Amino acid sequence: MSVPPRADADGILLQDAAVTLSGRLVLHGLSLHLTERRIGIIGRNGSGKSTLLRLMAGLIAPSTGIVRVDGLDPAHDRKAMLHRLGILFQNPDHQILFPIVAEELAFGLIQMGTPKPQAMARVAAHLASHGRAHWHDAAVSTLSQGQRHWLCLQAVLLMQPATILLDEPLAGLDLPTQARLIRAFAALPQRLISITHDPATLAGVDRVIWLDAGRIAADGTPGDVLPGFARAMHQIGGQDADADLAG
Repeated sequence: MSVPPRADADGILLQDAAVTLSGRLVLHGLSLHLTERRIGIIGRNGSGKSTLLRLMAGLIAPSTGIVRVDGLDPAHDRKAMLHRLGILFQNPDHQILFPIVAEELAFGLIQMGTPKPQAMARVAAHLASHGRAHWHDAAVSTLSQGQRHWLCLQAVLLMQPATILLDEPLAGLDLPTQARLIRAFAALPQRLISITHDPATLAGVDRVIWLDAGRIAADGTPGDVLPGFARAMHQIGGQDADADLAG
């Protein structure tokens, strides 16, 4: 895990990547080489997890340092990223753009250059294969929270990215919906990078990175990292004030 990142390496590479937002240093010179099939990034609220996700996805560029996805700059090669990197946000309503299910599912395919008739045909076949052909013309507003999460995941999967970034993917969902998503995630061939504050969701991953105040506090297997994280969170929880939060 201490292999120095190389600009031409596969996977997601960060080399001394820092992010400053509104004059505040949020991420401090991170160097990571992410190649494992299942990776968790854990930290408390305000630790920089969401900023790191946005950085890896190319939604923001590093203030200093470099970020590469399969050797490409995600902030400047946006079209190339469509087939390499997908994102599932915590709140599906922050991701959904269209009022009709089929339109939402087809959008990514059309962005990748698939003609609209062909994209819509793929969407229809995809929905039918999941027993949801009747969703095709349904209004997104009629779907439950869990169903909208499923819709967003399928929109990503239709583009067949090599890596999917998951932002607190189970937060706010009831237990049956969580169980269905966990099974769906486990079956995926893609590399999954999960951003979370809940160590229970990371027990089976290959690698855990603990982010604290924009720095890497630990990096290793779940057995190496999660016990220390749990102890630290228990200690912080025993304090009466949260004045240490960075805002």
